Amino acid sequence: MSGTTAATPRLLFLTGRLAEPGLRRILEGMAPCPFSWEVRELGLQVAGLMTADMLRRRLQPAQLAGFDGVVVPGRCRGDLDAVAAELGVPITRGPDEMKDLPRHFGRGLTPPDLSRHEVLIFAEIVDAPHAGIEAIVERARRYRRDGADVIDLGCLPETPFPQLEDAVRALKHEGFRVSVDSLHTDDLRRGARAGADYLLSLSEDTLFLADEVAATPVLIPRTHGDLESLLRAARALDARGRPYLADAILDPIHFGFTESLVRFRDLRKALPQAQIMMGVGNLTELTDADTAGINALLFGVISELRINAVLATEVSPHCASAVREADAARRMMFAARAEDSLPRDFSDRLLALRARRPFPDTPEEIAAMATQVRDPSFRIQVSRAGIHAYNRDGLRSAAEPYALWPQLGLENDAGHAFYMGVELARAHHAFLLGKRYQQDEDLDWGAALPPRQDDRLARKTQGITLTHQLREPQGGPEKP
Repeated sequence: MSGTTAATPRLLFLTGRLAEPGLRRILEGMAPCPFSWEVRELGLQVAGLMTADMLRRRLQPAQLAGFDGVVVPGRCRGDLDAVAAELGVPITRGPDEMKDLPRHFGRGLTPPDLSRHEVLIFAEIVDAPHAGIEAIVERARRYRRDGADVIDLGCLPETPFPQLEDAVRALKHEGFRVSVDSLHTDDLRRGARAGADYLLSLSEDTLFLADEVAATPVLIPRTHGDLESLLRAARALDARGRPYLADAILDPIHFGFTESLVRFRDLRKALPQAQIMMGVGNLTELTDADTAGINALLFGVISELRINAVLATEVSPHCASAVREADAARRMMFAARAEDSLPRDFSDRLLALRARRPFPDTPEEIAAMATQVRDPSFRIQVSRAGIHAYNRDGLRSAAEPYALWPQLGLENDAGHAFYMGVELARAHHAFLLGKRYQQDEDLDWGAALPPRQDDRLARKTQGITLTHQLREPQGGPEKP
C-alpha cells in the first residue's frame, strides 16, 4: 500500500486472481499517487467477469471501513450505485484495461468532462430537393443522434424544391432547428416564412432579406475572398441589432486553403465578438483522406479562433461519419482548452485507424498469465510480437491466424472453430493496424461507427461472437 496523509483519499481496488499481481505493479508504478490504495482479490479468476451481484454477495460494510471509494474493473456489469448505497461507500468503474489506470487517474480522480462544447453543428442534407419528407426527417434524426444541432436543407441550382415548406414544418414539428441553404432569395424567403431558424447565405447585396424575415442570416462575402464586403454586411447588421453568423468560406487545398484560414483569423480579429461559421466540407469532401484527422485539425483551428458553428456534410462515401467526428472533435478541443492542455488523453473517438497504446501486455506478461490458466477455454491476446492464444494445454503464438489454426485442435468442433476464426481475424486486424484488442469485443473504430450500445447495468450476453449483430454501417439505412 502507498503512503497516506490526512487529506489523501483511500481507495480499494477489486480484481481477480489472474490480474492481481499486475494491478499491484501498476499502482506501485504510479507513485506518487493522488490517493492511497489497497488491492483485494474478490474470489474469481478473471476480473472482467466481476458483477454488481458478486460485490453484493461477497462484501460487507465492515470490510470497507476506512475506504473513501471502491474501484472495480471497467467491464464490471450491474448497478453499482445500488450496491454502493447498500455498502455505504462510492463504487466506480476504472478503465476497461487495468494498464490504462495511470492515464485514467492522470487528470485527477475523475475522467475528463466531455459533456461541454461551444460549437453548433449544422448538418446539411445536400440533396433535399430530391428527397421526400419522410426521408428528410429520417436523415435528420440520424444527424441528431450523431450530434448535429441544426439540420440544413440544401437547395440545388436550377432544381425545383416544391416540398421546401413542408420539409421545414415537418422538421420543426419534431423539435429540430432548421436552416435553409440557397443563393436564391426566393428559396430563403420561402424557408424563413415556413419557420426556418437560419438562412445560408446572404451577402451585402441580399441583406434586405434580413429585414423581411426573423430567421438568423449567415453572411458570406459579396465575391469570393472579399473579406471587406463580409465585414460591411456584418457591421450593418450590428448597427440594426440583428444576430448573424459570418462565414469567410474555407477553400479546398491548392485552391486557396491557406489564405482562407488567414481570412478566418482576420475576420475574428476584426469582429472579436461576432458569431462565426466555418463550412468544413470543402476540406473533408474534397480531400482523399480519412476525415477524422481532418476534423481534428480543423476543430483545433476552430477552438483557437473561437469559431461558433460549423457546416458539415456527408456527401462522399468517405465522409459518412463526418458529423459524429465533428461532435467528438468539438468536445475534445473544448476540454483541452479548458485545461490549457494539448488535445491528448481526453478522448479516443478520433483515433479510428490506430490506438495510441495498442498493446498493453508484453509477450512475457502474456506467457506468465497463460501458466495460471486451468481450463480448456481459449484466451486471446495481442502484443507487439503477434497473436497469442492459450488455455490449459499451453500457449500458442504467431503473427497471423493461419499459423495458429493447426495448433488449436478444433477440426471437429465447428462452433468453437467459427468463434475462434472470428476472434483471430479481429486480433489479426488489431495486430496489423496497431489497435487495442479485447476478446469478445468489436474493435473500436472511434467515431467512424455509431457508439457501441454496451449497457454495463445489464449482464453480458453469453457467447457474444456467435450471437453478434452488426452495427449499422455509416449511421444506418435510410429510406429513399
